Amino acid sequence: MTSLIKNKNAAPVQISAEQILREAKERQEIAIKAPKQKIHDHAELMEYRGRKRQEFEARIQRSRMHINEWLKYATWEEGQDELQRARSIYERALQVDSKNATVYLKYVEMEMKHKNIALARNLFDRVVTILPRRDQFWLKYTYMEEMLEEVARARQIFERWMQWEPEEEAWMAYVKFEKRYKELERARVVYERFVHIHPEPKNWIKWAEFEEREGKNEKAREIFTRAIEVMGEELMEQRLFIAFAKFETRLKETDRARVIYKYALDRIPRSKSQALYNQYVQFEKQFGDKDGIEDVVVGKRRLQYEADLAENLKNYDTWFDYGKLEESTGEVDRVREVYERAIAQVPPAQEKRLWRRYIYLWIKYALFEELETKDYERARQVYKGCIKLIPHKKFTFAKIWLLYAKFEIRQLDLSAARKALGMAIGMCPKDRLFKGYIELELELRAIDRARTLYAKYLEWSPSTCAAWIKFAELESELQDTERARAIFDLAVAQPELDMPEILWKAYIDFEVGEEQWAHARSLYKQLLERTAHVKVWISWAHFEASVPEEGQADVARDVFKKGSQTMKDQGLKEERVILLEAWKEFELAQGTAETLKSVQDLMPKMVKKRRQVEAANGGAGESSQWEEYYDYIFPDDQKEQPNFKLLQMVQQWKQSSNK
Repeated sequence: MTSLIKNKNAAPVQISAEQILREAKERQEIAIKAPKQKIHDHAELMEYRGRKRQEFEARIQRSRMHINEWLKYATWEEGQDELQRARSIYERALQVDSKNATVYLKYVEMEMKHKNIALARNLFDRVVTILPRRDQFWLKYTYMEEMLEEVARARQIFERWMQWEPEEEAWMAYVKFEKRYKELERARVVYERFVHIHPEPKNWIKWAEFEEREGKNEKAREIFTRAIEVMGEELMEQRLFIAFAKFETRLKETDRARVIYKYALDRIPRSKSQALYNQYVQFEKQFGDKDGIEDVVVGKRRLQYEADLAENLKNYDTWFDYGKLEESTGEVDRVREVYERAIAQVPPAQEKRLWRRYIYLWIKYALFEELETKDYERARQVYKGCIKLIPHKKFTFAKIWLLYAKFEIRQLDLSAARKALGMAIGMCPKDRLFKGYIELELELRAIDRARTLYAKYLEWSPSTCAAWIKFAELESELQDTERARAIFDLAVAQPELDMPEILWKAYIDFEVGEEQWAHARSLYKQLLERTAHVKVWISWAHFEASVPEEGQADVARDVFKKGSQTMKDQGLKEERVILLEAWKEFELAQGTAETLKSVQDLMPKMVKKRRQVEAANGGAGESSQWEEYYDYIFPDDQKEQPNFKLLQMVQQWKQSSNK
């Protein structure tokens, strides 16, 4: 439905909701009230009462089951001092609903208000017989008798009430009643019956606190002890032990309190004793020594770790923290128990990402046995157990193999270490395993073994340039130049290499270090046959300039010229610019003004051009766009020479016009 309001702009005068409500209140009409009626004589009073009774009777006839009408009727009769009529109405209401507690309550309050004690007692007897589970009537009954100083009668009513085994509040009301009249022995008897009916810990605590307030400390201690025996280990609750320990603390019996705390902590499940732990911590901080406080803190943290592990046993970080905690206590058996439980949580799948954290549990366990307990045989079994568990056909961990080998070396068992690493290379060869094994043999000065390992390493992975370089460096350090050169020759002859640039650089650096300039120059030529990269030309030119011979600067210039011509022939403009910049820096450092000018004359001009961008369908249609790009124009480029001269003329014209 379209709106009929054409102008939807805000009105010039805004009215708030508060203003609307205020105006509505001001304009509200005054409600019509019935006039007050004044009664002047007895006849008018009788007429008024008759009319009101007829109205009440009519309402009752219409809604007989509506108890509020009966209560209004009875209250009105009470206001007219017609107590007999009011009683009649209450009795009629009870005939309608004989167990309505509200009717009985109003009825008995009326009798008590007008001090009709006998009638009130009769009513109380009726209602507690009909509704014995309504504690309100029992309380009012006893209160009335107590106000009348009928203590014996009130006690008799309490006894009648207790036969129904009511709730805890009723028993406590009975106890308070006896305490008001200093009947402490009777109160103890009530407590005895109370905890027999309701043996909850809080009720035992109330009884013990009662005895403590009365100065009966031995009796209070006996009550706590009985409560622990009655509850048994299955129904133990921490609040009972907390109250017992606090009781002993108040009596300065700190040793007893400590025994209670420890007794409870050993028997109550950890998930249900957090408050007990907190209280024990506070107790030890206040009354304990350093060792006791540390034991409490450790126990609390141990409880937290157990709770975390109950939610997720595969949380290896929690196991690490748990093991570290137990190691700080110095209890070897506990530490071993935690580590054994931890390594039993094998990852659910044979995926290496799931095993990365898990494998460190074994390592921590083995290091603990070796460094802390000095149990080397047990540490060896931990390493072997870990190696046996890992699925080496799918993945392995070089770290565990190398740690085990180093452990055996520390135990002076070199053959076991070599056997372990040889097994690792045979089962699951990895770069890190070869490197670690070779480093180990080099530290032991076993050069022949290291050479053999390098040969196996390169046989397994001939494309690894780092291995070739390390092997050649080893031979170079051993002053075996020919062997090192042969290794480099084998390396550069490989059809596939992961990082050939670092291999060629290492080979060239080796020849330069040996001052074999011809060999190095030959390597540059071989490399340029494979790749004409601009960095190779620049490196070659710098090499030629660094050779300590006559006329090497000219040789370097020749290299730059050849490189520039090669870039030009291949149409590599950006690479050619990079080479010319390097050449220019060379001339600035070692050349003359004439040679520098010759290079500057070769530097290109950067110009901005436009080209059409091809459409998505591959053609240059009408919807295609133009883009700007930068291009280089070299002075010696014959194809671009006419355009270059034209560009120079345009620039000269711009400069003359600006002047």
